[in-house]
Amino acid sequence: MADPPGCCSTCATCLLCPYSCQWITAKKQKRKGLRTTKCDCSWFLFLFCVFLFTLVWLYFAIIILNDFHNFNEFIFRQRKLWLDWSLVLLIATAMLISYSSVLLVLALCLQLCGQPLKLHWVHKILLILTALVVAAAFTGLGIKWAEEWKSARISLQATGPFLHIGTVGGMTLLAWPLASFIYRTRNTGLRVFLLLVYWAAMIALYLAPLGITSPCIMEENQLPPKPALVGHRGAPMLAPENTLMSLHKAVECDVQVFETDVMVSADGVPFLMHDEELTRTTNVQAVFPERAAQSTAFNWTDLQQLDAGSWFLERRPFPTVQSLSPGDRNETVKQRIPSLEQALEAAKESNISIMFDLRPENHSDYQNFVNVTLGVILESGIPLQQVLWLPDGFREDVKQQAPGVQQVYGRKRLKNEKEPVLHVNLPYQDMSSEEIRQYRQDNISVNLYVVNQPWLFSVLWCSGVSSVTTNACQVLKEMKHPIWLLPSSTYLMIWIVVDCVSFLIIIWAFILLKKCSHRRRPAESETDVLLTKINSLMQE
Repeated sequence: MADPPGCCSTCATCLLCPYSCQWITAKKQKRKGLRTTKCDCSWFLFLFCVFLFTLVWLYFAIIILNDFHNFNEFIFRQRKLWLDWSLVLLIATAMLISYSSVLLVLALCLQLCGQPLKLHWVHKILLILTALVVAAAFTGLGIKWAEEWKSARISLQATGPFLHIGTVGGMTLLAWPLASFIYRTRNTGLRVFLLLVYWAAMIALYLAPLGITSPCIMEENQLPPKPALVGHRGAPMLAPENTLMSLHKAVECDVQVFETDVMVSADGVPFLMHDEELTRTTNVQAVFPERAAQSTAFNWTDLQQLDAGSWFLERRPFPTVQSLSPGDRNETVKQRIPSLEQALEAAKESNISIMFDLRPENHSDYQNFVNVTLGVILESGIPLQQVLWLPDGFREDVKQQAPGVQQVYGRKRLKNEKEPVLHVNLPYQDMSSEEIRQYRQDNISVNLYVVNQPWLFSVLWCSGVSSVTTNACQVLKEMKHPIWLLPSSTYLMIWIVVDCVSFLIIIWAFILLKKCSHRRRPAESETDVLLTKINSLMQE
């Protein structure tokens, strides 16, 4: 196999060395008669599949970053170990995709240079391990975090048009090594098969936009108002969650609702706390080392002794902790567990609403928890329309005692509702764009949680959601417009231009490489004749 013009022997050797793990010059390779066998082609196909597999996992890894704080909390509750596992995920994924990408680029360059694709056994083992690791990651995702498959579906509404353009571009570039291989191989059946598969894939890609839908493909004047922001436990990227500092930081981010979680102490004082144990967000193990850390087992006096802020600086649950000012750091270490009464007073002064869950729902004294909490609300003097009630337990009693409280349901409306549902609070994976639009038309307020990434906020904004619960209020506050918004006519034009340019480049690649192959064949024929004559003379 002769090297095509422009591919020097040194370049071919440098490409062959890392791929085959042996230093062999192009001339020695010719003398040894090394050629790409069917087995080598099979390993190249496996390499290509592993690359695509890791690329898909990279996409998933980026998508699930929106919800990764939940995973960190889950690991802490199970192992009492805090670590930002998103960094581990991204580093491992980057290593896998980089390795398979480098190997694939080397293989394509070797093919263009006419060199054999002799993949070394070490690479074969590493590729198999890469495929197994990624398969295990997908399996674990499906078993323990199945809702992320819905997140991936939603993400396609934000990335679909751009994934289409990128995929068309990548497949277009693939035409060069494919054409080079087709013009070199003498197997007619293989040529026909590869051409049919390639063009079938390209035609499917050219027509893919027919199945791509996104709420952000609309005219500018059709864009709904920006969703209101609900601070998830306040502003947990800027201050310790469920503290008064977090509430005030949320107010600075222009949130309209402070979302929190309420528990009731052993002596009947409602206070802000998410976890059923105090371990993650306080120093309870240092202050009360011999006591169980159950949140509702402590009286209010004991709870006031706990530091609810220092953990934020020590564990750094979000990267934003590193950028806190000295003043914010000093205020952080002074934070204590706030009572519901204190939170209601702060919300009233800041003129924001407060929405909360009452935990734990399975507690034997839950009805008393409801009554105590409701009593604090009524005594606080906060306008009842600023209180959004989430708990489902004993909801009818709450309606009777405090009819002005806004009832927020953690489910979709039913067909035969006795009373109209005006507010729903759901995970963002549980509502489609069509359902959001329908609820909006019916004047039902839809709040979706937890939305941290701008791409997800953009999709929900275009869909017409009323509000979103977020950890990243400081990020979403700055967004004045969705990340992208395309009129349908503009998207149609982009689609047609990309497909046409791609088709012309592919045709040009096949024509150009065909001419190059014709120029090489006479030289190869003369060389073969000369070698035959030399061989016959030696035999005589």
